Amino acid sequence: MSTKTKKISVPGFLANGISVGIKPSDEKDLGLIFSTTPAKVAAVFTKNSFKAAPLIINTERVKRGIAQAIITNSGCANAATGKEGYKDALSVSAELTNQLNIKEELILLSSTGVIGKRLPVKKINSGIGKLVKGLNELGIEDAQRAMMTTDKFPKIAIRKGTVGAKDITICGIAKGAGMIEPNMATLLTYVMTDALIDNKALNTVFHQAIDSTFNCISVDGCMSTNDMAIILANGLANNNPLERAQARLQRFRDMLCDVLQELCQAVVRDGEGATKFITISVEGAKSRSDARRAAYAVANSNLVKTAFFGHDPNWGRIIAALGSAGIPLEKEKVTLSMGGILVFSQDGPTNFNASKLKDIFQKDKIEVRISLGGGDKSYYVYTSDLSHDYIKINAEYST
Repeated sequence: MSTKTKKISVPGFLANGISVGIKPSDEKDLGLIFSTTPAKVAAVFTKNSFKAAPLIINTERVKRGIAQAIITNSGCANAATGKEGYKDALSVSAELTNQLNIKEELILLSSTGVIGKRLPVKKINSGIGKLVKGLNELGIEDAQRAMMTTDKFPKIAIRKGTVGAKDITICGIAKGAGMIEPNMATLLTYVMTDALIDNKALNTVFHQAIDSTFNCISVDGCMSTNDMAIILANGLANNNPLERAQARLQRFRDMLCDVLQELCQAVVRDGEGATKFITISVEGAKSRSDARRAAYAVANSNLVKTAFFGHDPNWGRIIAALGSAGIPLEKEKVTLSMGGILVFSQDGPTNFNASKLKDIFQKDKIEVRISLGGGDKSYYVYTSDLSHDYIKINAEYST
């Protein structure tokens, strides 16, 4: 559903985004999502060993299975800041508790920006009153903009449908353009739904949906310290409660996957300096693990990425990356196609039209299809190219 011409909302959710001066400009840098009633919660966190302070706090709070608010600041990651960073995050949590008049354990925290800098607590806490006062049903877009750092455009997706004889809404917002790598969701992703769903079912379907969407993308192969995905389900749709054993849970899962798929593809399209959206499909593997390793070996190859950026149809780089995946390969059975053109088969190049292949590399969407010829397992990864702008953006990020 398009969000360009219509303000979006989710029953029972309020949101807002403001500027408190964390960023050097007047851009929004503090956002809040609030459920008018405590909501069921599930989350996925980065596997980086240096998790940011808010993630350490959230990891414990989501274990209760209930949450009501998510506050996010951009411009400062509050990561690699030690005990002081942890105390700073708790200070923000305490101030928001006072303003919202809810239990502190119902508040989840998030930060994004430069690593290693202390959180500007005074600026944040002095703005929380205004942030809370401005909460409104149509504030989701403002909250999303407050999450953005190097993003070129906002990322919002929404689906409406019938589940359990009731109409439900699922809406997701995300930020992310660099440091995108699996086992972490993406930089920040929040999903809001009014569906009534059991905690175990919510946790199961959310992890499944993340695994098939955000854990299938890569921009630069770098894992961040702050990556997190959260879903809140407040149950206000009053549908028959969704549980793991129910067939109708599949409908909810499909809607959720649609939302997350749209968001994760938007993240790849917005990859810092990206000019290409590339799908790496691997099939014919003996195991899903082998297919995954093969796909990521190609997706994360800087040589492959720069070839796509330069419109250089150097398919040999893909073969070289595939061979580095560390999985057993029967070379004679491996095939490689790009944009539907078969370029490698039976351990050698095919008699393809080089001019047509070069035309493929001019396009902004390209599919790379690899068959290993050894089984029936498959995997895909969405990725992007690596451009001059990527280097410029990240070379100057902290200055």
